[in-house]
Amino acid sequence: MKQSKSYKLISEYGQIAFGIVLASIGLKAFLLPNGFLDGGVTGIALLAKTFVDIDISYLLVLFSIPFLILGYYTVSKRIVIKSIISIIGLALFIHFENFGTITEDKLLISIFGGLFLGAGIGISIRNGSVLDGSEILGVYLNDKFGFSIGQVILLFNIILFSVTAYLISVEVALYSILTYIVTAKVTDLIIEGFEDFIGVTIVSKKYELIEEAIMKELGVGMTLYKGTRGMGNSGKQVDFDIIHTIINRIDIKRMHRIIDTIDDDAFIVEFDVNSVRGGVLRHYLDKKKSKVLSKA
Repeated sequence: MKQSKSYKLISEYGQIAFGIVLASIGLKAFLLPNGFLDGGVTGIALLAKTFVDIDISYLLVLFSIPFLILGYYTVSKRIVIKSIISIIGLALFIHFENFGTITEDKLLISIFGGLFLGAGIGISIRNGSVLDGSEILGVYLNDKFGFSIGQVILLFNIILFSVTAYLISVEVALYSILTYIVTAKVTDLIIEGFEDFIGVTIVSKKYELIEEAIMKELGVGMTLYKGTRGMGNSGKQVDFDIIHTIINRIDIKRMHRIIDTIDDDAFIVEFDVNSVRGGVLRHYLDKKKSKVLSKA
């Protein structure tokens, strides 16, 4: 029985809400009361909080704005809108909830604070949203200059933790690095490698419509294989094209939605891709100029 669009939408936002709750627990019950930092935009907000008497919820929204603006030109509007809702939701939850401090043990704070925060970020990313704008920065620099998302985030956090060591203390910086490592590993575990790419092979009688929709909605290049004969649940298929493309994992749910709208019986194979060079990896259409991408 096929799931309705409304059910999928409710499921996505429900999971994002759960991710927000987990991230809030990590921040309010572990990191904030003990002055620990995480990486990314969250880390910048936590660092700023140690010097200014401004609620952390306001700082999270404030420091996320430049990355969301960047995301408008980098990822789909749907992802940006969901991210705005998620970040505001996280800020509101942090502002109004009153989790008590669970422990004062520095090692437990780093591990479990990172665990809850990483779980929240991972669940949000898996449902097409981000709670931390550094991922958007990574995607942007990957598109423009070919840097891997992991390299960008790592460099971003090296600078952040160096500033923390200089302005606060080396000990806080070291524990914050541990928090970041735990957060990153838990995030990767939940979303199965956000920093990697994913390959998709699509077999469908409506391949022409799917090809056009993917080009228009996702703006990614693709390779078409000529299929001469195949067997499926509807019998033999002759003279059809097999679509092969590579996308960032954050877009996979959107691709599913596009394909399901056209042919919910399409045969789809997904596989991890850890290294990509050359070709059209990820370009977004310039709708103002009606730019059309050529096939990879």
